[in-house]
Amino acid sequence: MIYYFLIFVKLLFFWLWLWQLKEYHTGRFLAHFQEGQAIKKVLSSVWRLKYPKFTKKIIVISFTSIFLAILMFSKGFYFSAFLLIIFIPLIFQIPTVIWRNRFLGKARKKREQFQNLLVIGITGSYGKTSTKEFLATILSEKFNVLRTKEHQNSEMGISQCILNELKPEHEVFVVEMGAYNRGGIKLLCDITKPKIGILTGINEQHLALFGSLENIIKTKYELMESLPEDGIAFFNEKNKYCLELYQKTKIKKKLYGQEVKLAGLENIEGAKLVARELGMSESEISRAVEKIENKFPGIKQKKGINGLNIIDATYSANPDGVVAHLDYLNIFPGKKVIVMPCLIELGSATIEVHKKIGQKIGEVCDLAIITTKERFKEIKESALKSGLKEENILFLEDPKLIFEKIMVFCQSNDVVLLESRVPASLIKQLTINN
Repeated sequence: MIYYFLIFVKLLFFWLWLWQLKEYHTGRFLAHFQEGQAIKKVLSSVWRLKYPKFTKKIIVISFTSIFLAILMFSKGFYFSAFLLIIFIPLIFQIPTVIWRNRFLGKARKKREQFQNLLVIGITGSYGKTSTKEFLATILSEKFNVLRTKEHQNSEMGISQCILNELKPEHEVFVVEMGAYNRGGIKLLCDITKPKIGILTGINEQHLALFGSLENIIKTKYELMESLPEDGIAFFNEKNKYCLELYQKTKIKKKLYGQEVKLAGLENIEGAKLVARELGMSESEISRAVEKIENKFPGIKQKKGINGLNIIDATYSANPDGVVAHLDYLNIFPGKKVIVMPCLIELGSATIEVHKKIGQKIGEVCDLAIITTKERFKEIKESALKSGLKEENILFLEDPKLIFEKIMVFCQSNDVVLLESRVPASLIKQLTINN
C-alpha cells in the first residue's frame, strides 16, 4: 500500500504542476497531450518528482486528494484512488469559476469609477510584453502610468492589478491582453474599457487552442472592435495579418514599424508613435528611450563562462520570435549556437512552423541542440537543406550532455542563444553571476 501511495503522490503533484503550468486552462492542458509530451512526462514523473507552487488552491486540492486516496487505499480501491488525480482538479474548477466571476465583477466596477483614466490595450501573438514595457517607460516621462505586471495578461491578472494597484492619481493604464479562445480579448476590454489599441502581430502561436488561424485573427481583432468611435487603433506594419486588419478598420488608425531593419525592433517604434499621439515631444520621448536598457524584445544578453556570449531568450517562444532572435544572433561574430525545445500549441501548423525554424537555423547557426523530440525531424531536415552539417544538429535532453557539447564546440567570443524553456541548470552553468 505504501508503494502505491507514494506513486499516487508523485503523479498527483505532476498533474497539479501541469494544471498550474497551463494556468488551469482546459484547452491548453489538452493541447499539451496532443503534442505528445504529457504521456512521456507522466511516465518519467514516477521517478523524477515534479511539483507545483503550493498556493492556497493547490494545498486544498492536494490535501483533499491525499485524504480521499488514503481512505480508498485502505478499502482496497486502488484504481478508483488513481482516478482522483484526474477528476479532483476538474471538480475544484466549479467553485473557482463562481469566485472568478465575482472577482471580475469587482474589478469592472472599480474601473468604472475612473472616468478620466486613459486605458491602452496591447494584444498580439508576440511582442505584447516588450511593447507594454517600452510604452509604459516612455509615457512615464510625462504621465502617471500604471502597467500590468509580468504574466498579468489574463482576466484574473488584469483584475488583480485593477483592484490592488489602480489609484486616483493614475492617468494612463497600459494593459497587456492575452487570450486562448474567442471572446477572451472582448472580456478583457469589457473590464478595462480601452480607448487606444495596439496589435503587435499575429502568427500560429496557440493555434491548437484556437482551432484555426482565422479564430486567432478574429480574437486579436476583438480589441479594435471594442474601441470607442473616438478611439485609435495602432497596427504593426511588419505583420501581414495586421496590415489586412488595418485596411478594414474604420476608426482612426495608424501603422508603425515601417523603417526598422531587424524584426522585433518595431515594438519600440510603436510605443514612440503612441507617445507622439498623446502629445509627448521628441525630446521627452528621446529622454525616456535612453532609460530603456534592452531595446530588443524578449532577450537578455549575459556574460558566459570561458568568454562566451549568452543570449537568454527563455521567457517564452513563438514562431516569429524564434526567427527574430536568430536574426539577432546573426549579427554577432564567432560561432553561433542555439539550444531550444520544439514549440508547442501550434496545432496543424506545427510541421510547417518547425520547417521554417529549421531553415533559419541552417542559415544562421553552426550548432543546433534541440531538447525535445516532437518535431526534431522537421527541424533537422530543413536545417540540413540550408547548409548545417548533420553532425552539428543534435537531439539532447540531458543538461549535462548539452553543456559538455557546447564547451567542446565553442571558444571565447562565440555566442549561444538559449530559446524558450531550456533547463534552468544549463542556464546556471553557462552564465556568470546570473
